[in-house]
Amino acid sequence: MSELLFYDTLRQGLWIAVMISAPILGVALAVGLAIGLLQALTSIQEMTLTFVPKMAAILGVFWVSMGFMTLTLGRYFTDTLVPIIQGY
Repeated sequence: MSELLFYDTLRQGLWIAVMISAPILGVALAVGLAIGLLQALTSIQEMTLTFVPKMAAILGVFWVSMGFMTLTLGRYFTDTLVPIIQGY
């Protein structure tokens, strides 16, 4: 395996990881920001108030985007990694 192929495969893998994790991280950021703003406005300092809605939102987004994640990762393996492993 050449150095160029190695770094290109690594770059593609990192980009796939960013694409797969972006919906979950974006929703976690938005929900955390909204709950933090709500806590600052109402002076409620309950720790479970931030954890439970954030986990529910993350699970919901994961459930909705699970098909996209599976197809993207599967396509990366079959199109990029399997030919490298087979030696093509």
